[in-house]
Amino acid sequence: MIREYNEADIDSVLKVWLTASVESHDFVEPRFWHDKLDDMRNVYLPNSEVYVYEHAGRVIGFYALTDDQLAALFVEPQAQGVGIGMRLIMDARKKRDSLSFSVYKDNCRAIGFYHRCGFTVVDESTDPHTGHLQLTMSSH
Repeated sequence: MIREYNEADIDSVLKVWLTASVESHDFVEPRFWHDKLDDMRNVYLPNSEVYVYEHAGRVIGFYALTDDQLAALFVEPQAQGVGIGMRLIMDARKKRDSLSFSVYKDNCRAIGFYHRCGFTVVDESTDPHTGHLQLTMSSH
């Protein structure tokens, strides 16, 4: 079930974010993600429109919107590949006429997923925080 995020979800959402970030971005040092936890807790999540995917009373995925930006979409690694990410994307697309976001170019699995969801690459740049190439994808 997808529902609106509430403050009681914070620890679960951060756990999903950290676990999925470290696993799906093996080309970035894990310390980078650990160092971003406080920013996620105090800056990014409070300033975004966040929705969680809950199964059996447990948050196992979420997405965050900031204006027309898909600021985050993460699913617990052990829950990936069964359609949860697709459900989250479909829900986000109902809330916005168009969506765009950045994804690391080295994250081939995510890029393939977003292509299957109908997103296309519209730009390429370097992430100033990690130095890795990132693609901007859009649903336009």
